Amino acid sequence: MIYLDNNSTTPLAQEVLEEMQRVSRDAFGNPGSRHLAGRKARQVLEESRETIAALLDARPEEVIFTSGGTEASNLAIFGLTVGRTGLVILPPGEHPATEEPVKRLVQRGCQREKLTLTNSGRIEATALKSVDWGQVILATALLAHNETGTIQDLSQLAELCGEHLVPLHVDAVQAAGKIPVSFRKSAAATMSIGAHKFYGPRGIGALLIKEGVKVFPQIVGGHQESGKRAGTEPVALVAGMATALSISCKKLKQRSEHLTTLRDRLQSGLLDICAPAIVNGDETSRLPNTLNISFPGCDADALLVALDLEGICCSHGSACASGSSEPAPILLAMNCPPEVYRSAMRFSVGVQNTTEEIDEAIQKISQTVQRLRG
Repeated sequence: MIYLDNNSTTPLAQEVLEEMQRVSRDAFGNPGSRHLAGRKARQVLEESRETIAALLDARPEEVIFTSGGTEASNLAIFGLTVGRTGLVILPPGEHPATEEPVKRLVQRGCQREKLTLTNSGRIEATALKSVDWGQVILATALLAHNETGTIQDLSQLAELCGEHLVPLHVDAVQAAGKIPVSFRKSAAATMSIGAHKFYGPRGIGALLIKEGVKVFPQIVGGHQESGKRAGTEPVALVAGMATALSISCKKLKQRSEHLTTLRDRLQSGLLDICAPAIVNGDETSRLPNTLNISFPGCDADALLVALDLEGICCSHGSACASGSSEPAPILLAMNCPPEVYRSAMRFSVGVQNTTEEIDEAIQKISQTVQRLRG
């Protein structure tokens, strides 16, 4: 098996597993309990919070633990708009974790302001100027797109949000641990991350909430997480996330170079052998591990099944939307023609991949593409 679906989830790092096992054994208490076992768990919880905050350029009290990136984005979008209606800014083709909550807001009486994208997936600067900012109650956008890897420059959006006192939520789930992320410099009101995107455990994430920003809780039943998210904190998972993010940030440059080398090797090989092939997204501002590429003449669903039979794990979109047979909304928003969006595949390499695996993948993918083209 050659695993090239790391944007869906990453394998758990050995160091992370060992830390989680240690914490599960030595700090098993409820962090809300007022005895020795509880205090040990509380100490691990707060040390992990401090670690994550420092790595993301935030304050410890701004870090709220959730069950993952999806819950974090839901908490931000719903928690920032309680009792309000108006315009919600969201680029087309965003992750379902933000798309679906915004649909709920529309059902409640809000309107969605649809921004336009360039053919490479970047937000059109002119689109922001035509917005009726007096009616906007929330803006949200991906920092790095999960399907194309395109990294957005959100500085203009953040500036306009600040000027008009509009809260900005940044979905940094695919970005954290892969590129430098600064909560402070982003000027966002909230930011979501998820541990399993950077070799941490599934089931744990965080919402960063800027000091002074009011977010109404969506899960109630306790006073945990400063009253923002009820439920006993999973200390071992939190410690695992802190460890995984620490390792990712410490090795950021080294990993980025390794991933870029593998991705570019895969890209050049497929473009050469599988012509015609088209790379989707911004090639100059892209996550180091992500390749979204189309093979006109192939059907993406058929190609996905055929590659799986060849032992190649990849995808043709977000795992959170994998049950859908519709074309990827991001590719439609980028004005890709039917022969491109119908044949698009996402390959996302990881730190565990090798050059030998990439070369083998190129051969298997090219053979499969040529066979399906007939």
